[in-house]
This record gives sequence, structure tokens and C-alpha cells, in this order.
Amino acid sequence: MKLFTRNFTLLILGQVFSLFGNFILKFALSMYILELSGSATIFAGILSVAMIPTIILSPFGGILADRANRRTIMVVLDGLTGFFILCAAIFLSENNAFTVISILLVLLSVLGAFETPTVQACIPSILTGDNITKGNAVVNQVASISHFIAPMLGGILYSLFSLKFMMYISTIFFFITAFLECFIQLHYQPSSKKETILSTIKQDFLFSLRFILKEQTNILKILLFTALSRFFVMGVLMVGLPYIVRTVLALNANYYGVAESALAVATIIGSILAGLFVKKINTQKLSFFLSLIGIFMIPMGLVFLIPNNITLKYVINVSSLCGMQISISIFSIFAVSLIQQKTPNHFIGKMMAYTSAITLCVQPIGQMVYGFLFDHFSIFFILISTGIMVCVIGLLSIRFFKSLETLPE
Repeated sequence: MKLFTRNFTLLILGQVFSLFGNFILKFALSMYILELSGSATIFAGILSVAMIPTIILSPFGGILADRANRRTIMVVLDGLTGFFILCAAIFLSENNAFTVISILLVLLSVLGAFETPTVQACIPSILTGDNITKGNAVVNQVASISHFIAPMLGGILYSLFSLKFMMYISTIFFFITAFLECFIQLHYQPSSKKETILSTIKQDFLFSLRFILKEQTNILKILLFTALSRFFVMGVLMVGLPYIVRTVLALNANYYGVAESALAVATIIGSILAGLFVKKINTQKLSFFLSLIGIFMIPMGLVFLIPNNITLKYVINVSSLCGMQISISIFSIFAVSLIQQKTPNHFIGKMMAYTSAITLCVQPIGQMVYGFLFDHFSIFFILISTGIMVCVIGLLSIRFFKSLETLPE
């Protein structure tokens, strides 16, 4: 069966416009706040607060994705996103910029809590078998390419036009996404039971918790392994990379920009490899990719034993981080695909919501922990010890991932 069916093509095209609109908007807002306040801390604080609704509401987004028509949810959410951005653009002024942008980011965070699990739940509804993994790889590629190109495009547009112009462009992108999603055809069987909203939420929470804690504990273990890998990778990437390049090696922002671009390319490569070798990379090999993340960290630390060779340290660190990024991309794509394949259709939305919520929670925790570590311990000790820990986790996971070959459908 071919991968790019009519439904999947429409979904991907919608994601292209949605992601470009989102990344261009976030870039323009960050530039505007930085120019207005002169403080990166203010915008970072706004973004951190805006993440809270997504973390809290993601489980409810999963319930909605399993209870309602997923196509309708996507159309409404993307339409509302475009509408909110349009309203913000109309009311935005220099006097109320912080208030309007903060409200907008919180609203987008709320919508994102419902959007992400719905889109992820659509993939196994549209595709089957190995195409689920390939489909997740394509979605990951689209996100990576958008993350790579959108800031460059946003920089050009922002230098030529105003923030409001960028917001209008983003609005158009989301309205196009909603229009394309109108033509996606998904099977939907409304529930014949008439229940109150509160009883439905309570029942779904209890059923999903029972499913993940008692019936399918292996899925919970996959989520925990994914969270652990994200904890270490995000800590080293988000905190370690800028700290090493700018503070330890004392290189300018251009070097950091090159490293970020290289990581974006590495993510794309990882997604492509996951799609190309879907037949050869079985579940048992996931432990290998988990260990590989740790293996790539070790030369990052070892190179700091070499004195006075800044170029070599930079090249080894960026190369190793790219290897980590490729490995975590492959691991994440197969882990999410495995959860989708082994989860009944009426639970997929909730499982994707749990995955999203856990990932979002782990990222700031990893950043805070590694921020403390980089301030109080040597680079060599942090990277070597982290690499060894991840390798040990990978080795301990071998038996578990082998057992997943017999996980019931």
C-alpha cells in the first residue's frame, strides 16, 4: 500500500503550512520582544509560562481526540489559531505588546494541547503497518525542514516588513491548513451513550490509566525510556551546546548558528533514515540507538582533555551532537510508531497526549538540572558521566525491547 494516499498527503500539506506559520510567528514575536525590551529573559519567561497550559491540558486533548471527529477537531483548532493571530495583529500596539503577545501565546498553547495528540492519532487512522513508521518519519522531516527554513525566511521577511505583516502571513497559513483538512476523510463512529462531560472525562481517565498501568505496562515503559532519553539529550543540547560554544570555547554567535543548522540537518537525516530502513530496524534494535546516544557523548567530554585546541573541540562537539540528534530522531520515531501500532484506536489520542505531556515536562527539568551541573562541575565530568549513564540505560533496555516483539496487538 502506498504511503502518500490522498488523506496522508492532505495531512502533510496542512502540517507544512501550519508549521511554517507557527515557526515564522514565534521568530517574529521573539525578535519584536527583544527589540522592545532588550531582554531575552522576558521572552523566555513568557514562553515558559505559555507551556504550562499545554502540559496540563494535553490529557484532555487526548480524550477529545478519541471521542470526537478528528478531522473536525483539526479544522476548528487551526481555524481558531488563525483567528486568534488575526485578532492579536489587529489589536497589537507598542503600548500593549507584552499583554497581547502573552495572551496570544497562552491561547496558542491551549490549542496546541488539543492539536498535537489529534494529529498524531490521525496517522494510524490513515496508514497501516510499516507505513505508520514511515508516516511519522515524514511528519518529523516536515517539522525539521520547517524549523530549519522558517527562521531564515522569517529573518528576511521581518527585516523587510513589520511584525503585523508577519502575523497576517501566519494567519493565512493557518487558514490554508484548516481548508486542506476539510477534505481529509476519517472514519468516525459517534458514541451511542449519552453521558455528561464530567462523567466522560472521569471514565476516560480511569480507563486510560488502567490500560497503561495494568493492561499494557510495556507502553508505559516505552514512554519512560523516551522521557529518559529526552531528559539527557535536551539537557546537553539546549544548555550544553550554547554554554560550550559561547562560554567555554568563547566563540561568537556565528559558530553557534552553524551548530544549530547542523543539528537541524541531522534531525532531517535521522527522519529520512528511519523511513528508508523501516524494514531493517526492528524493535530489538531500539536499545542500540538508545546506547548510541550515550556513546556520542563520550568523545565530547574526552576532547576537553586536549589543551588549547578550540577548533578540534568545536568540531568534535558539533559532530557528536549531530550523531546524538540522528540517534534520538530514529529512536523517537520508532518508539512513537510502536505505541501507535500497539494501542487500540479508541486510546491512541490519550496515549499521544501522555507522550506529548511527558516530553514537555522532561525538557525544562533537563534544562534546569544541566544548567546547575554546568555551573558547578567540569565539562569533562558531566559529558563522560552522562554518556556512561545513557549507555547503561541502553544496555539494560535490551531485554525489554526484545520482549516487545511479542507485545499483543
